[in-house]
Amino acid sequence: MESDILGQPHGFMGKSASRLAAQTVRVLPRKRLSRALGGLAASRAPQRVVDAAIAAFVRAYDVDLSEVDMPPGGFRTFDDFFTRKLLAGARVVDPDPRALVSPADGRIEDFGEITSEGELIVKGQPYTAAALLGDPDAATGYEGGHYFIVYLSPRDYHRVHAPTCGSVQCMRYIPGTLFPVNRIGTDFIPQLFARNERLAIVQEGVVHGVVTTIMVGAIGVGRIGLSFDDVQTNRGDTPGLRSYAKSPIPRDRGEELGVFHMGSTAIVMTPPECELEVLVEQGASIRMGEVMAKGARR
Repeated sequence: MESDILGQPHGFMGKSASRLAAQTVRVLPRKRLSRALGGLAASRAPQRVVDAAIAAFVRAYDVDLSEVDMPPGGFRTFDDFFTRKLLAGARVVDPDPRALVSPADGRIEDFGEITSEGELIVKGQPYTAAALLGDPDAATGYEGGHYFIVYLSPRDYHRVHAPTCGSVQCMRYIPGTLFPVNRIGTDFIPQLFARNERLAIVQEGVVHGVVTTIMVGAIGVGRIGLSFDDVQTNRGDTPGLRSYAKSPIPRDRGEELGVFHMGSTAIVMTPPECELEVLVEQGASIRMGEVMAKGARR
C-alpha cells in the first residue's frame, strides 16, 4: 500500500482527513519550510544518526536497496540517500528508437491528448499547456499533442531521465509555491501542477520532435537540480530561462536530465506531428526507461 510523505497510507486516510490536511498545508510557509528541511537533509550529522534515519525511512516506505549504488561507508547525508544513484543495468531503456520512455520511476498519474485549444485534463481537473509550461507561445507547439504524467512516491528513485533522444535546447524556470503532489494535493488543491515551482526542459530530436519534460516541485525539501547545468530551484536565484541553442546538449533516451531533492512529478509533452500509440494505463506502475508510447513524427 502506498504512503505519502505528509500522511497515512491512502487506504487509512479518509476524505475528510485528507481535506483537513490540504487546508492545513495551505496556511503553512511552504517554501521556507521546504528550504529548512532541505538544509536539515543536507546537513552532515554523525554517521550513526544518518544511518538510523535512512534505515527508518527504508522500513517505512519499503525502499529496495539491492539496486542502489551504495557509496563506501554509506550515505553521508539523508539528501545523498534520497538522490541516490542506481547500479549499472538496474534500469533498461526500451531499445526501439520509436519508444517514448518513462522519464522516472513511479506511477502513471494520467495521460491523454492535448486539445487544439491547448487544454488537458489531469485527475478530472482542466489545465492548459500554457499554464503548465509558463509560456503561451511555446504551448502552441503542443496543441493537438500528447501528455504523460508520472508521480514519484517517497520510495521511488528520484532522478529524471530523457524520455526521447534529442538535444536540450533550453531550460525554463516557472516560479511557484510548493504544495504536496500526493493525493492530498491532486484531490484538493485546484491547479496544483500549474501552481507549484517547476523546471521545463526542452529537447529537440529527429524521431519525436520538440519534447518538453516538466519537473514539478513539491513540499518537503522542494529542490530540483539539473544534471547538465548548475541550475537549482527554491534558492531565490534560479534563472527564468537558459538557452543552449548555440551549444545544444545531446541527450539520448534514458540519459539523466535532473534530480528531485524530495517529491515529486514529471510531465512529458509531445507535439501534434508526433503520432503516438499509447501503451500505458492510468494508475500503472512504471520504471524509468520503460515504454509509455511508440511513434514518430509524420
